[in-house]
Amino acid sequence: MRKSILKRMEISLNLLCIGSSCKIAIQEANDPSNAALVHMSWIGIGMEKVKVLRRLLETPGVHQGPACFDALGAKLIESAGFPYCITSGFSIAASRLALPDTGFISYGEMLEQGQLITQAVSIPVIGDADNGYGNAMNLKRTVKGFIAAGFAGIILEDQIAPKACGHTRGRKVIPREEGVMKIRAAVDARRESGSDIVIVARTDARQAVSLEEALTRCKAYGDAGADVLFIDALASVQEMKALCQLSPHLPKLANMLEGGGKTPILSPQELEDVGYKLAIYPISLIGVCIRAMQDALTAIKGGAVPPPGSMPSFEEIKDIVGFNSYYKEEERYATSTNHQP
Repeated sequence: MRKSILKRMEISLNLLCIGSSCKIAIQEANDPSNAALVHMSWIGIGMEKVKVLRRLLETPGVHQGPACFDALGAKLIESAGFPYCITSGFSIAASRLALPDTGFISYGEMLEQGQLITQAVSIPVIGDADNGYGNAMNLKRTVKGFIAAGFAGIILEDQIAPKACGHTRGRKVIPREEGVMKIRAAVDARRESGSDIVIVARTDARQAVSLEEALTRCKAYGDAGADVLFIDALASVQEMKALCQLSPHLPKLANMLEGGGKTPILSPQELEDVGYKLAIYPISLIGVCIRAMQDALTAIKGGAVPPPGSMPSFEEIKDIVGFNSYYKEEERYATSTNHQP
């Protein structure tokens, strides 16, 4: 128990240190002449976040990580006290393109959105990189790009292109041997970048082929160098236990798809009892945003405004996005001639 508390304190202290580094890098970014230095600052910050995530994987208990689709959502996750978050391809495709998560969103779009997210928070961010956006060589570029963007972890799946969304019909997977080679390519990209980014290997073979094939692939991906194992769309607690009994030295990730997915929704304690280390919640934020926007638009269409309690006050919104912090920092650089030409 004491070791667990000390571990959590160590993680919190690391996050505080990273937060200070982030502020320094943001200030440097205001000077275009510091472009190269800023790039290196973000890489350094990303490496520190990797260390925090790896320490988290060694800490007892299940660690919850909601999914975000923009920088504001990531800041709210951090403010709520979560130790990490993930980016959701489903949510980013929906919010950025208003399209389904069926291969429309590109590597460049996910990378750009992801970098905005990683730069907004001090906690580690695990990036959804779909199937790596191509073959093993494309995947290496993807991993290196996610490292440079400041991600602490990357989720790579074994679907064919164009991919299908998890827990939906139409999923097909690449041959097992190709999946193993892509994980090896990810490990090589990590080594070549001088990074220790956490590689989460996801297989969709449970829905596309069988549970047995999914388990076989997971073991092979772990043997190839993946750090965390993830089978999507497991259909029962028994299947979840089968994954967690596999390769016991490697952490497992549970996808708690809200609102009617194929996998049973378990409490953190239940997930820990099964054997999981990470639990992600992919559509909570995008889901409540959609419903809240619909309700607000209904109110406006009816000649009113959203009722009190359904949204933060204007002052609260300003505080959340940083107006008060901006005003305080602005005072530091105020001069008597601020309003003179």
